[in-house]
Amino acid sequence: MAKHSKSIPSRGLRVADQIQKDLSELIAYELKDPRVGMITLAEVQLTPDYAHAKIYFTLLKDSPDEVKQTLEGLNKASGYLRNMLGKRLHIHTLPQLHFVHDTSARRGIEMSALIDQANASRAADDEETLAKQAGGDADADADTDTDTGAAPNKGADSE
Repeated sequence: MAKHSKSIPSRGLRVADQIQKDLSELIAYELKDPRVGMITLAEVQLTPDYAHAKIYFTLLKDSPDEVKQTLEGLNKASGYLRNMLGKRLHIHTLPQLHFVHDTSARRGIEMSALIDQANASRAADDEETLAKQAGGDADADADTDTDTGAAPNKGADSE
């Protein structure tokens, strides 16, 4: 099920979920507009009076030209989709459909890349710090045995 705001009553959530399911089927199987390719309906937000529905969608290709063409196709077909939705849903007020491109996935990928970049620079800084500390401790390390960490036994004969 889709994520919704807390102010919508449970019936509104069920209606929004049903609109999302029905629109997904209608767009995939009924809509013949070549501008609308493979889209994913991420969320449907419904006003409490059911007058308006914001439909958030994502695309596989997030290029600005693709988004613009898809948005134009969906807006052009919104009347047809609303009519077909009215045949499937039996509610008093059928909402006007407003399509919005959902950029949260792209922003999430960008944020993840920034986090990875910060972690990589932190790891590089940590390695530099350890290398500097190891360079300063080289004199102290020369007096200890590398395998055991103990001072070498200088007075013992090897038999």
